[in-house]
Amino acid sequence: MNELTHHPGDNKLGWMLDETLRMPETRYAILLSADGLLMAHSERIGRDEAERQAAGMAGLQSLARGTAEFCGDSDTTWRQTITEFDDGYVFLVAAGPGAYLAVSASPRVDMEAVAFRLQELVQRLGKELTSPPRHGPAS
Repeated sequence: MNELTHHPGDNKLGWMLDETLRMPETRYAILLSADGLLMAHSERIGRDEAERQAAGMAGLQSLARGTAEFCGDSDTTWRQTITEFDDGYVFLVAAGPGAYLAVSASPRVDMEAVAFRLQELVQRLGKELTSPPRHGPAS
């Protein structure tokens, strides 16, 4: 097991996602592994729905990576995908080794502000995802 392994009921990074959703017009946020396992979710989305969305986001990310050659080089690194719908946007960004962050927002969201905030969150999440587990003081 590595540091990205998810334990059912463990949502210790959910608070960081909730903090991001304080931006106007944002809805939900999930953190997922490359294989589509839910790692954390915001408070506004239930665990079952977050798990379903995590699986879908992994597929979306895989498809986006598979089209890298269309950008000119099949070895280029995928960074983010923004999908637009009638009712809003889904932002999907790389969030560290084998981790992705997805945020949904209304059509009125400030896209530039969300993209900037997500990059800030990715930096913070990267530190959390790569830091060794903390141990209490020896007794």
